[in-house]
Amino acid sequence: MALEHALLVSLSEQSGSGYELARRFGKSIGFFWNATHQQIYRVLKRMDEAGWVDARTVGQDGRPDKKVYRVSDAGRTELQRWIAEPTEPGQLRNELAVKIRAASLGDLADVKAEVARHRDDHARRLEVYRLIEKRDFPAPDRLSGPQLHQYLVLRGGIRVEEGFTLWCQEVLDAL
Repeated sequence: MALEHALLVSLSEQSGSGYELARRFGKSIGFFWNATHQQIYRVLKRMDEAGWVDARTVGQDGRPDKKVYRVSDAGRTELQRWIAEPTEPGQLRNELAVKIRAASLGDLADVKAEVARHRDDHARRLEVYRLIEKRDFPAPDRLSGPQLHQYLVLRGGIRVEEGFTLWCQEVLDAL
């Protein structure tokens, strides 16, 4: 997936400036697709040049003007094309798994400490996802449209974090 498509999805949900998009990434899409402020601004410029977004300048009191972006007709067409395009199933490519496989070649205590660190990190992320679920989706059975889609992605993240946390604990128990 290109950053362009992640930005098109975000802008389809709500228009915004580069700064606002970067903040949104930090709170939602960024859990699944990371981008720096610089990357976002650089890609927005390319998207504007390609005609995928329309930008309007908004004046601000005491601050420089900002550009607010929204998806253009060409951007919606590109997003629809991309959505219809087949996606390759993801593979588990994880450096921690390779370290576990090589555990007998190094210091087992170091491997266990690294597995515990990963477990704790994934457990923290799981807790954040569960808090978001509780706060933003108190009645999931009543969701439809974009809110349902956002919820389903969040549930996927919860399942991944649950699974990874449990796997790390299983590894620690076995070692």
